[in-house]
Amino acid sequence: MRFDVIIVGGSFAGQAAALQLGRARRRVLVLDAGRPRNRFARSSHGFLGQDGVPPADMIFTFSDQLDRYGTVERSHGEAIGVSTTDGWFQVAQDDGTSVSGRRLILASGIRDRLPPIPGVEERWGVGVLHCPYCHGYELGQKPIGVLGDSELAFHQAMLVADWGPTTLFLQNTLKLDEDQEGILAERDVTVECAPVMELLGHGQTLEAVRLADDRTVQLAGLFVAPKTEITGNLAVSLGCVLDDGPTGHLIAVDGHQQTSVPGVFAAGDVASAMSNATLSAASGVRAAAAAHRSLIFTAAEAV
Repeated sequence: MRFDVIIVGGSFAGQAAALQLGRARRRVLVLDAGRPRNRFARSSHGFLGQDGVPPADMIFTFSDQLDRYGTVERSHGEAIGVSTTDGWFQVAQDDGTSVSGRRLILASGIRDRLPPIPGVEERWGVGVLHCPYCHGYELGQKPIGVLGDSELAFHQAMLVADWGPTTLFLQNTLKLDEDQEGILAERDVTVECAPVMELLGHGQTLEAVRLADDRTVQLAGLFVAPKTEITGNLAVSLGCVLDDGPTGHLIAVDGHQQTSVPGVFAAGDVASAMSNATLSAASGVRAAAAAHRSLIFTAAEAV
């Protein structure tokens, strides 16, 4: 099957891109494996008009609205390979089928690699968080922790102090200089040298952390900066240039979400160091508009 644009990923960026292209009456396919990064969160915040709505409900609404556009199709599967033939991108799916598109938008997102501390994984997205703008307000100004397992933790601790009394746990990893210690003190951030060994609380709720010296510190939320990796192998297979982001590789794009490979665009978390639902959707719109223009003007230039 042949399409004008194939979009890999059906979360905020991918569906925003599909909406624009559907409204342009272009034939579009959204390939979605159904594992969005935000599936662990109970609610999404900061998205104007959708504040507090569960991400799954938002994605369902997006899908329902897309279904009104007859030129947009959806495939529930994973893109596992890609090749190019005569100017077409051939995308292989995990069910053994393949589809072709004149343009490709990569919006598959990224995967988080959480710190291996007991209690972290099961609380991810509820008691263990990465974005204060998304979840900080709901902590109700209660005690907050920041896990200092990377250099990003200093910046994170400075930031989240606006959302509640903050403790930075150095984890025998983060080294602070005298100036940093002074700045943290000005922000009333407590620095704790004993590393966090275990998270405590009922279910996904975080109530406290247990330290290496067996003390416990009461916390309503723990912020971490997990290592990330690009979901899928399409960008590497195509030879897209990658950037070194603060937590892992990102696909390098220009102001129009164009990658280093002609005809390939990238949007959402896979191409941005700042993870945010609004920004992901906006980048999907930019990618769609750029892909649409390229279909028109590249064809005109070839005449």
